[in-house]
Amino acid sequence: MSGHDVAIVGGGQAGLALGHELAATGLDFVILDAGEAVGHVWRDRWASLRLFTPARYAALPGLPFPAAPDSYPGKDQVADYLATYAATFDLPVRTGLSVATLTRRGDGFALATPGGPVRARQVVVATGPFQQPTIPACSADFAPEVLQQHSSDYRDPAPFAGRRVLVVGGGNSGFQIAAELAAHPATGPVALAIGTRNACVPQRILGRDLFWWQTRTGLITAPTTSRRGRWMRRGEGTVIGHTRRSLRRCGISFRVRLRHAHGRTAVFADGTSAEIDAVVWATGFRQNHSWIRIPEAVCGGRLCHRGGVTSTDGLYVLGLPWQRTAGSALLGFVGRDAAQLARHMFEHERR
Repeated sequence: MSGHDVAIVGGGQAGLALGHELAATGLDFVILDAGEAVGHVWRDRWASLRLFTPARYAALPGLPFPAAPDSYPGKDQVADYLATYAATFDLPVRTGLSVATLTRRGDGFALATPGGPVRARQVVVATGPFQQPTIPACSADFAPEVLQQHSSDYRDPAPFAGRRVLVVGGGNSGFQIAAELAAHPATGPVALAIGTRNACVPQRILGRDLFWWQTRTGLITAPTTSRRGRWMRRGEGTVIGHTRRSLRRCGISFRVRLRHAHGRTAVFADGTSAEIDAVVWATGFRQNHSWIRIPEAVCGGRLCHRGGVTSTDGLYVLGLPWQRTAGSALLGFVGRDAAQLARHMFEHERR
């Protein structure tokens, strides 16, 4: 059994940022990642995916993003950047090691992996919010010939040629995928079903990027519980760079929440229906922390925490949306949370 001061579960942006900060403390740590290569989660997304944040706001601590400051990097550029980051700072990432279980052992923790058990006095869960795709139960009622893909499986419009497509989900992924499908000449009519109240905001305001404004006003770093933080969290989500009007100009029709399905027919909450040939489920993900076998730390399948610190001494989480601020899950801002957590863990180890 290999032993460390700290084990970080997840080698994405949060895990790497924390690794950079922990390296300065002198603590012995390891980063365990289930993928075969650093950056695999980003690389395995749809081809046209780009960051909403300009490159100037997309860097982890200590290494600028290698792109024009006002450009919006693609998903492969992000994957390359993360791999370069891990190599530049010689971070101890062990790839291909998924953690099957995490249990409490004496004054620390035991992590079961395919490469053997790992022991650590402190553990950080940095697996992110995108773990299990969420697909509504009514998906089972569509006919077998209706093509169905979750946004995590969507790659490009090619499989949807000649099909009438329904995109379900009114977040950024739903708007982006619907726009791409509608722009492809071979795709049939595209409809977007939305059951949430999402605010649509432009990418640029008065010639400046949205994140320039959020950084200058302090909104991006406002604490979750502050007045500004609560104002930022109003509604059910924010769509950046697309609006209903812009999608309508692309020929996309809008529907209310999808309620039922039978055969090729989608039935909506207002009683209307539509015949379709394909569905893209842009219905998000849910966290799954059931592998954490510490009952007092898990509530409803998810780790219970306050600002990343759980009630179990030495167990933490990093990189979740609104963990501490609006930027807690974003590539260019997770470093702030990582620095604070590293200081906390260093003091914990000293004690």
